[in-house]
Amino acid sequence: MASSLRLAAAPGQATVLTRKGGHLAVLRPAPRFAAFQSRPRCAALRPVMVASAESAALEGAQARGASITDTMQALKREGRVAFIPFLVACDPDRDTTVEAIRRLDALGASVIELGVPYCDPVADGPVIQAAATRGLAHGTTLDDVLGLVAEVAPTIKAPILLFVYFNPILTRGLEKFCAQAIAAGAKGLLVPDIPLEEASAVADVAAAHGLELVLLTTPTTPPERMQAIARRSSGFVYLVSITGVTGVKEAMEARVEGLIAELQRQTDKPVAVGFGVSRPDQARQLAGWGAEGVIVGSALVRALGEAASPAEGLDAMAELAASLVQAIQK
Repeated sequence: MASSLRLAAAPGQATVLTRKGGHLAVLRPAPRFAAFQSRPRCAALRPVMVASAESAALEGAQARGASITDTMQALKREGRVAFIPFLVACDPDRDTTVEAIRRLDALGASVIELGVPYCDPVADGPVIQAAATRGLAHGTTLDDVLGLVAEVAPTIKAPILLFVYFNPILTRGLEKFCAQAIAAGAKGLLVPDIPLEEASAVADVAAAHGLELVLLTTPTTPPERMQAIARRSSGFVYLVSITGVTGVKEAMEARVEGLIAELQRQTDKPVAVGFGVSRPDQARQLAGWGAEGVIVGSALVRALGEAASPAEGLDAMAELAASLVQAIQK
């Protein structure tokens, strides 16, 4: 059975999600989202100092395990841009991921996005797909990722945002998954393959357990739908900067500046931009355009996971992360 999960990019095009044989059944067609393609269904995943009062408040909140909303709003009030790095759990291995998260936190990450390896990552480009494949090749399970979060979350200031596709959640059960994720120390979820029409049900259960659900909007999202996504999203609104999947791009599209401004007219929630952001000059450009957060994934994943050794990967990732943090400082 082919998977038809997509991120909703236009109104009137949605999927109905239901359980069927332990998997996700699609009862009506989903919209196309950029370059997402139908793929065969796979088996479900197995069971910098600033002397100010607001800075001090932010650091104190983080030390207490602040929510993503608290962290992002504190940064916004202070006029600072959030650095949100993304990694794939257990690539190149579990211990290296733990150390990488701690290094990113020490370098000034505001929120850390951690991807659960999945065999059909429809929103991800080749770099993150390869990282997920390596993670799964190690035998990584959902329980392994939650155990990793439980180990590292108490040792860092930045809240952890779990990036996870819906099928593993559905297989485990939404209530059970949310209870386990919050118990492990995660602060939020980003589920890229649920459309707006189905987001409320997930958001309500997540919120009941203390988790925030971050939603994505795209370059092709109509303004009225963008407003609805912004209302439903918690923590921040994730603006996808390109029409396509994640990856390293040579230049930011000029229209992104207008998209940021449009979103900020629709909501007072922080707007963070991701997909295709890989270099300090791009991060600096986004900050100059008014983005309140910059999300970097593929470049960091490549630096960490494709190095000759874990130690070299950690150093390469840290060097890139430090340059990104410096680029967005005001």
